[in-house]
Amino acid sequence: MQVDKQCSDEKSESYPLLSIEDLSVVFGQKDESVQAVKSVSIDVSAGETVGLVGESGSGKSVTAMSILQLLPYPFANHPAGSIKFRGVELLGADKHTMAKVRGNRIAMIFQEPTSSLNPLLTVEDQITEVLEVHRGMDRTSARVRALELLSLVNIPDAERRLGAYPHELSGGQAQRVMIAIALATEPDLLIADEPTTALDVTIQAEILELLASLQRQFGMALLLITHDLQIVRMMAHRVYVMHGGELVDQGSVEQVFNAPEHPYTKMLLSSQPQGRSRALPRNAEEILVAQKIQVLFPIRTGVLRRVSGHVRAVDSVNLTIRRGQTVAIVGESGSGKTTLGRALLRLQDSKGSIRFQGRE
Repeated sequence: MQVDKQCSDEKSESYPLLSIEDLSVVFGQKDESVQAVKSVSIDVSAGETVGLVGESGSGKSVTAMSILQLLPYPFANHPAGSIKFRGVELLGADKHTMAKVRGNRIAMIFQEPTSSLNPLLTVEDQITEVLEVHRGMDRTSARVRALELLSLVNIPDAERRLGAYPHELSGGQAQRVMIAIALATEPDLLIADEPTTALDVTIQAEILELLASLQRQFGMALLLITHDLQIVRMMAHRVYVMHGGELVDQGSVEQVFNAPEHPYTKMLLSSQPQGRSRALPRNAEEILVAQKIQVLFPIRTGVLRRVSGHVRAVDSVNLTIRRGQTVAIVGESGSGKTTLGRALLRLQDSKGSIRFQGRE
């Protein structure tokens, strides 16, 4: 995948769009406190893509959520630091100030879209709410704009998807809806917290290309939080590396990738998963045999929600798993992988035969 990294050289201010200085985050009180972030300083300029890299628990997401005051205050607190957006201090800012910034000038998308979306509201409800609150649109205008946004993020059959609930979307579709919500206000800064971790590789590539394209279109800055160094190499102009709540390396992508200074960064760059599957005995017992598995989901239309057709989520799949064997089921979002797994455990109604250790 090739992503064209562009950065606007035009600076409307003499200071960065976002400036984090000596930020510290502590959870708990006194003897039971834990310092999650220690004196972190990060700058993001207008139109720039900045990567924030580190393993789980390194403090990346805590740093990002501090920007929009999304931490569980007062259990979380900031003993020191400053967070300025366009020169305005956000750390400790009042609700009025944050309401003008959060979800408006700064938007955020998370790694698990299905848990970020409200399961009780349709896609239309969730996009139009943002437009009504932050743009003062009426319901009709907001719906028209919501449809435009879904088309912008390349969701097929956008008008029909407006009425869908989150559970009716694939992982890739749900993430596109989250991006549409984030872009509804045309923010100056988009914080993307592991935006592709929950997606398969083909959908990952599509989402990253989509983010790069939308960034160029809207001229927004992007703070990309990830543990995937390959994504940073493709997308970012500059990168910060976090470990144990501290910044241990920073610089341009070329500097950090070609001449890392900290041992942790060197370790990250040299880490590649390795392994080899074990040979399977020829006479290994058949544990699970599935034949002609079929799962149909009804399509309901009209006021009375009558069944007008079916979606073939799984269609005539045969599968045999032997004792000690590892079988991989591979495919992009919406291909039927999870539905097949649920069908094999009888968590989903299906047709066909499922025999476990010889028993139907």
